[in-house]
Amino acid sequence: MGNPLNLFDRAVVRLINDRRDLPLVRLVLSASVVLPAAVYLYLPGRFTWWLAGGYVAIWALVFLDRVILMLHATSHTPLFARPVGWMNAYIPWVLGPFYGQTPDTYFIHHVEMHHVEENLGGDLSSTLRYRRDSRAHWLLYFARFLAQSVVLLPVYHLKKGNRRLALRFLIGELGFWIAVCALFSVNARATAVVFVVPVLFVRALMMAGNWAQHAFVDPEEPANPFRSSITCIDCRYNRRCFNDGYHIAHHGDPRRHWTELPAAFETHRELYGRHDAIVFRGIDFLTVWLCLMFGRWGRLARAFVRLPGAPERSQDEIIALLKARVQPIRAG
Repeated sequence: MGNPLNLFDRAVVRLINDRRDLPLVRLVLSASVVLPAAVYLYLPGRFTWWLAGGYVAIWALVFLDRVILMLHATSHTPLFARPVGWMNAYIPWVLGPFYGQTPDTYFIHHVEMHHVEENLGGDLSSTLRYRRDSRAHWLLYFARFLAQSVVLLPVYHLKKGNRRLALRFLIGELGFWIAVCALFSVNARATAVVFVVPVLFVRALMMAGNWAQHAFVDPEEPANPFRSSITCIDCRYNRRCFNDGYHIAHHGDPRRHWTELPAAFETHRELYGRHDAIVFRGIDFLTVWLCLMFGRWGRLARAFVRLPGAPERSQDEIIALLKARVQPIRAG
């Protein structure tokens, strides 16, 4: 008898587009354990806040960050191959709603809008107009996203002539909230724990991540991915979340496979240096966001990577560079 894991791998490889995505398949299967757990909370007389707390702890600490970045990877490159391509719908339409993602919204916003506009004036999640070290500006940014995205995103795609994307967004977003309203009549507490709070929390988390990824923008070259995004290396986040910290390389080629991102950075270190890119070591995007919100410039400066070809700077000069790149920029 062969190794069961090898047998599993051989069976799955035939179904997916890239054998390097086997870890994503395993994550899809393991993260699906929350579905029966969520259903259990809805059963008559079963809901308790102790059980809900355990559910949320496993959801948040074991799976959440990895599922979001798995959704990111599979939004850029479909996981399952054409003969079973229908299985690609499982992640955004079945698994996603249990992890704070309304169906199809992430793909339509991130791939079909954010990567098209590249954080410039037409990007509905652009950070340019805000002072990126201001808590008040971040709250305004997040409130605007919550209040307006359901209207502005379909309008954006309609203006671009993408009626099908606008319709997909409306079906996924409005269908989700209609289902949530119906579920409230079944079990309001379970619905709040399983669906409502996760959507609000995950959207805040994603907006904090996007804010950090595009916090340090050179006002002279806001369209240059080396000067409008950052990279985080040598951190636990990359090991857990499919190398998502290599954000500059990702914007340079959104179709580049997640396993290739570290090598792409190492190969082009001097290019990063010549562009005076901002790279941090040992911290992730959430830490960058927290440092910006609480003025921890020294922490950011200590994590700053001195790249070959970049200007030599003292700690004070690094802080001055970082502060200069978080100032509001008038988006064209």
